[in-house]
Amino acid sequence: MSIFKKTLRRPSITLLTKSAVLGLGIIVTASLGAFIAVTIPLPGTVAPREGQRLLGDLFKNGFRYQVKRPINILVMGIDRVPEAQPGSDAMFSGNSDSLLLLHLDPNQRSLNVLSVPRDTQVEIPTLGLTKINQANPSGGPALTGKVIADTLGGVKIDRYVRFSTDAFRELIDRVGGIEVNVPTDMVYEDKTQKLNIDLKRGPQTLNGDKAEQFARFRNDNLGDIGRVQRQQILLKALREKLSSPLMLPRIPGIVQGMQQYIDTNLTLEETSALLNHGLGLDQKTVKMVLLPGRFSGPKEFQGSYWILDPDGRDRIMKDYFDVGAGQADSATAPLRIVIQNASSNPDAAQNLAMQLSKAGYENVSILDDRPETQTQTQIIVQGGQSQAAAAIQHVIGIGILETSSTGELESDITLRIGNDLGRQKL
Repeated sequence: MSIFKKTLRRPSITLLTKSAVLGLGIIVTASLGAFIAVTIPLPGTVAPREGQRLLGDLFKNGFRYQVKRPINILVMGIDRVPEAQPGSDAMFSGNSDSLLLLHLDPNQRSLNVLSVPRDTQVEIPTLGLTKINQANPSGGPALTGKVIADTLGGVKIDRYVRFSTDAFRELIDRVGGIEVNVPTDMVYEDKTQKLNIDLKRGPQTLNGDKAEQFARFRNDNLGDIGRVQRQQILLKALREKLSSPLMLPRIPGIVQGMQQYIDTNLTLEETSALLNHGLGLDQKTVKMVLLPGRFSGPKEFQGSYWILDPDGRDRIMKDYFDVGAGQADSATAPLRIVIQNASSNPDAAQNLAMQLSKAGYENVSILDDRPETQTQTQIIVQGGQSQAAAAIQHVIGIGILETSSTGELESDITLRIGNDLGRQKL
């Protein structure tokens, strides 16, 4: 049965423009490889000129397809394969540098994204116990989908998208770069990908080359998990850039230039439905979470792995993917809360810690102040406990809920204080 349905509604040009912009911003934000909307991958049997005609028809007549049930899309960013020609099968035969699972729900008008670290320890047929990034070169999207399903409680994979590392560089360059605050100096040589990383700390505009350096840097104590966090920072910046109406004239050029870097089993009509799905979404309905787990110890295995936390996985799959019985947020669980002051009030973090202590929260710690101040307070749902975050929001009476992996890694909830809260008397 098709997961998409056609509707007779023919949106106006204004509505069509809004759909394209929202679709671009939201879908691309979801993952490094979610170029579903940006690239509009055409079926492999469609000739280039015919594909351009079909694409033109979409923009002319409107996106007349809709997602009619929740679907899951596996997105894989593939390591650069030396000597592989653009668009060739060999281009997509490398290890998966990034793995994300997208859950689109038309009933909830939502988009949930799970980041699966490339070093996650899994069992792969014929390979045994190894890292999940080995699945693609061993068996392509079919094997990777099976391993993901087995690892995540039997979740169904409806479609896949694979993209070459070059795709992200190309996209960043085509949008004119993105604004990112680099948290620290980054110097590192990635010999396998022939990439010299040399970034200075501070706010700056990253082109495609610099953005790839930011995403791939792993010479710190966070390793692959730090990369996941930085990837989500990039995606947030990319969404903001693509959401600008000034980007609309560039869309045809972006579409044409990105085709060679994408492999997918999505059809043109299905892509249209995904764009249409973007109409009902806003920032609050896009949630990004990290597969819960821990780093392996130095003496546990020969290699370094991300060891998933079964209870955390079950909670994530239940709350964000409707899979299994799972574990609901527990009011008695030792919630780990981290506070970071990003306001102009030097006492804001201590004041908030005292307020939370009075409210019964015991496992609260404070990070060093953030160098840059911000206007609004963020309540970052780092571990996926959305109900617990909402309860904290009620306690402090302010703050924007953000489900992402951009908070403190060891926390369940990261509270980043802005001037809206810092200037209040608690």
